[in-house]
Amino acid sequence: MVFETQDRAEWQAYLRRLRAGPEPTDWSTTRADTLCGRLAHPTTYRLSLFVPARASR
Repeated sequence: MVFETQDRAEWQAYLRRLRAGPEPTDWSTTRADTLCGRLAHPTTYRLSLFVPARASR
């Protein structure tokens, strides 16, 4: 996991900084999740990177 927050504005600001950053982001290796909350669990926004599986020997 690269980034996680329960604040939607913070989530959007983080994604804007990634898009505007000097190094390009390979979006094909990222996963953005919105974990919908209920009364006991607030909504959570999460950005993860895919990690390739190791080759078996």
